[in-house]
Amino acid sequence: MRGATISPFAKPAYMMAKPVGSLCNLACSYCYYTEKSHLYPHSKNHIMSDDLLEEFIKQYIEMQTLPQVLFTWHGGEALMRPLSFYKKAVKLQHRYANGRRIDNAIQTNGTLLTEDWCRFFKDNGWLVGVSIDGSQEFHDEYRRSKSGLPSFRQVMNGIRLLNRFGVEWNALAVINDYNSDYPLDFYSFFKEIGCHYIQFTPIVERLSPHKNGCRLAAPFEKSPMELTEFSVQPAQWGEFLCTLFDEWVKNDVGKIFIQLFDATLANWMNMTPGICSMAETCGHAGVIEFNGDVYSCDHFVFPEYKLGNIRQQTLTEMMYSQRQMQFGQNKNKLLPSQCRNCDFLFACHGECPKNRFALTRDGEPGLNFLCEGYKRFYKHVAPYMDYMKHRLMHDEAPADVMEWIRQGMLPYDSD
Repeated sequence: MRGATISPFAKPAYMMAKPVGSLCNLACSYCYYTEKSHLYPHSKNHIMSDDLLEEFIKQYIEMQTLPQVLFTWHGGEALMRPLSFYKKAVKLQHRYANGRRIDNAIQTNGTLLTEDWCRFFKDNGWLVGVSIDGSQEFHDEYRRSKSGLPSFRQVMNGIRLLNRFGVEWNALAVINDYNSDYPLDFYSFFKEIGCHYIQFTPIVERLSPHKNGCRLAAPFEKSPMELTEFSVQPAQWGEFLCTLFDEWVKNDVGKIFIQLFDATLANWMNMTPGICSMAETCGHAGVIEFNGDVYSCDHFVFPEYKLGNIRQQTLTEMMYSQRQMQFGQNKNKLLPSQCRNCDFLFACHGECPKNRFALTRDGEPGLNFLCEGYKRFYKHVAPYMDYMKHRLMHDEAPADVMEWIRQGMLPYDSD
């Protein structure tokens, strides 16, 4: 399916750590997380202290049920914490590992990468996720500095450093109202820069100003409200996926690994996908903020979804609590009838609950806003997925699908 990528959601329990909370050196227009600083108006410094870091690492390792432990560092911009912080984290991981293998992944906008950072990542085997939305025209549309300056060149400088030091990295792209109209240009860029692992996520946000200063709607707010201008539309999303898939399946299977396509094939084979949004249930991927507060999910960092704080409760108690278990089960339990009767329920499982604010044909709430786009995509890829599934079930390479296409064969009949 793919090599080493950021796929932590297949773990029994997983935490995304925010060592600087929502602090960031950029001001990306569509970012859902920077406004989370409003949740902590009385905190002067939004940074994780050394003693909290140690407590988190100790509890997180103790919570694991597998011999491999994956730490993921996120933001905000995670590199706004100094290199010394992460060197200490590595030492603490070794201290508390107790025989377990420790892996680390970090997400960054790439603008703060230096030779020292890259040397550290290489020496310690860290996987780096770089946020980049395509070529300069696409990237700089929304990913700018707080003074409005473009960031693309800085990001590319960072990528060149990662390549020079041999650091393994993935591209993490946001698909918005602009770059979604140019799927082939988007894809060609990543091939041109030698990126073999691509993750992308559609941005869908609604406006709902809150008294605390936050302006984006919480997932539980279901009343009609204005969609942000940068949100991708369902038809755009479907066209983007189908066009990009056609290019990939004809030329790049086994060469370029695209997370959503991997997850689709996994679901086609009734296997666990490496992405929580496409799984039947969720709830095993929480967030820990700079001060130790724990939330149900990265997209549910709202007071209503706060589970507690590691200074008062353990990560194990919170992540395996009845409340968190119910949160995860609701991904399946609250699906509307239209989803339950859909031929492609197995493939998307309703996608992320944060996007389920549309109404079904019968007026029932809980339909995913992007349903139309996903359904078009699944109909389009079905014969290719059937073929690749068949090859894998017979211990053969799914990349053979490219030859099947070149020979002009009819859609594969698995019967």
